[in-house]
Amino acid sequence: MPNPFAIAQQQLDEAAAMLQLDSATHSLLREPLRELHVRIPVKMDDGSTKVFKGFRVQYNDARGPNKGGIRWHPKETVDTVRALAAWMTWKTAVVDIPLGGGKGGVICDPKKMSMGEKERLARGYIRQIARFVGPESDVPAPDVYTDPQIMAWMMDEYNVIAGRHQPGVITGKPLDVGGVAGRDDATARGGMYTLRECAKAIGLDLSKSSAAVQGYGNAGQHAHRLLETLFGTKVVAASDSKGGVFCPDGLDYECLRAHKQASGSVVGYPGSTTITNEALLELDVDVLVPSALENVITYKNAPNIKAKISAELANGPTTPEADKILFDKGVYVIPDFLCNAGGVTVSWMEQVQNAGLDKWERERVYAKLDEIMTAAFHAVHSVRSDRKVHTRLAAYLVSVHRVAEACKIRGWV
Repeated sequence: MPNPFAIAQQQLDEAAAMLQLDSATHSLLREPLRELHVRIPVKMDDGSTKVFKGFRVQYNDARGPNKGGIRWHPKETVDTVRALAAWMTWKTAVVDIPLGGGKGGVICDPKKMSMGEKERLARGYIRQIARFVGPESDVPAPDVYTDPQIMAWMMDEYNVIAGRHQPGVITGKPLDVGGVAGRDDATARGGMYTLRECAKAIGLDLSKSSAAVQGYGNAGQHAHRLLETLFGTKVVAASDSKGGVFCPDGLDYECLRAHKQASGSVVGYPGSTTITNEALLELDVDVLVPSALENVITYKNAPNIKAKISAELANGPTTPEADKILFDKGVYVIPDFLCNAGGVTVSWMEQVQNAGLDKWERERVYAKLDEIMTAAFHAVHSVRSDRKVHTRLAAYLVSVHRVAEACKIRGWV
């Protein structure tokens, strides 16, 4: 499996060469500014104590406080966290919100932990990183296998340590403790706004189009719903970690969601044909929505991708070699750190809401999200057209330039 941080660095190097960055700026942007490795002792339900390993990476805060989720996964690695912190830096820059990039992770298997054990782990993690985070320095959020309840525990623990009410230290919280309306589907919705603009740019009628969604978790399910409700697009395939389903007449969102909730997987959905995750990627559809893990589109299967648009809701689903192949084939890739930036954009709105002790309505959030994502897409699309480069490189050119300028203005380089 390719090293995700090596891929992130490779993508930066290509943009740095085109931007003709000086060696000092390039060197500064190739590595995290700082990272913290922690050990978290947790009392388990059986009376034993288990020690977990965790990380918090602060990649670059030249444009504002670091921002990034906390992942809980049994195969979490610091290189994955570094890569995601780098991508978060470019993500906040490409949508032009005043934040930097960070990421956190804990090596654990939350599927095998009780609620009490997860609460103790959440609080223990915050105790270890409390001196390094805060509303004006680094603001965590939910990510893989973490959720609003875990964020609430983390926020509460930080408040206990700080001795005052600071809800803005964590985003992705439940509404009753400072969360923002619209965060639940923000990642997918932001991606759909970029998809809408992309379809306009290439002359694709989404109401007459078909789509396949790889990864039927939170983002993938919301993408299915929004493809149907916003555009009338027919979703013909969907998959999760156990496999996928295909139905040429279309998969009904409400029925498929209910089936997955009841059975634990999309597999076995009535009236569908079973399909592998790998085969789903190569279906003859107009829109492909990779919403699962990284590195699923490589030089091996990229030549077989038939979609006109690949809207990347997952982080790092396409390797650099595959990007070039897809560009040459005429596939318009909306890159991850643009396409899935709706989550961090609405998280930023939650920070603003918390800082002002305000409460934002869902309609206000959606309108602002649409405005930001639309502007970001067109900024990237313009560079793509002018430079004749693939969209990921165009997005890097926009974001790296913005971060580099902030570093220079500050006098860091």
